[in-house]
Amino acid sequence: MAETGSMQKLQVLHEGDNGWVLSDSAGTKAMLPFRPGLGKIAPGDLVEVFLYLGKNGEKTATTHRPKLFPGQFGLLQVVDVAEGVGAFMDWGIEKDLMVPFKEQPEKMEAGKWYVVCVDIDGDSGRLYGSARLSKFLSNDTLTVKEGEEVDLLVWKETELGFPVIVNNTHHGLVYRDEIFKPFRVGDKTKGYVKTIREQNKLDIALEPIGYHNFNDANATFIYRMLEENDGFLDVNDKSDPEEIHARFRMSKKAFKKAVGALYKAQKIVIREEGIRLL
Repeated sequence: MAETGSMQKLQVLHEGDNGWVLSDSAGTKAMLPFRPGLGKIAPGDLVEVFLYLGKNGEKTATTHRPKLFPGQFGLLQVVDVAEGVGAFMDWGIEKDLMVPFKEQPEKMEAGKWYVVCVDIDGDSGRLYGSARLSKFLSNDTLTVKEGEEVDLLVWKETELGFPVIVNNTHHGLVYRDEIFKPFRVGDKTKGYVKTIREQNKLDIALEPIGYHNFNDANATFIYRMLEENDGFLDVNDKSDPEEIHARFRMSKKAFKKAVGALYKAQKIVIREEGIRLL
């Protein structure tokens, strides 16, 4: 059956007053409105469309893919706010995604970006957005383990650090003092489960866990920078920590470990003026 919230292939039945009438194999119909750039369509064609409910509750189709599907999280921009109704976000199709006021932990403002989850009302089939992300995430039964690489979406910023969505399923935290690269709300990146604490709370690291793996990643990065700079960098383990962070996006401690590893592997020499490839 043609359900809202998914991409599916429907057959074109005939041309209506305002668009093409489509149908699935069970006879459920939907309207594909006329619009510029729709392309050539004829009765009998199979058209891949995304389904949603129109203003009057009718099933409506679009050939555009939304930026998010039900159950997915992402960063979207508010294009309008209607008093008494909610905020409307651009999510890539003709009808904006409505976020009711009750689904906004803080009142959304036009022009600003927010991380939301797309959900579907079980009774009406209407799609809506929610910024109350906690209700879509659970750490009751974890599907990850310590040291595992995971997908992250930065959810928000707090005084302690950045809460993140882990594998589109769990919630975790990246501590502020462990971030050595640009990190913003809405960013998608890889991370690693550093620690599983009481009540299955997840501490997340942005680098592989363990000295050996972490140091290898930094050492590789520094080695590549040396190669890109004719084999020489005018920094060493006595350089200013702020300069090291600005140039390498890592702490001085991590830099010294990485340089030490390269030195022990006889890849570099360390001089007062800097480090050089052998």
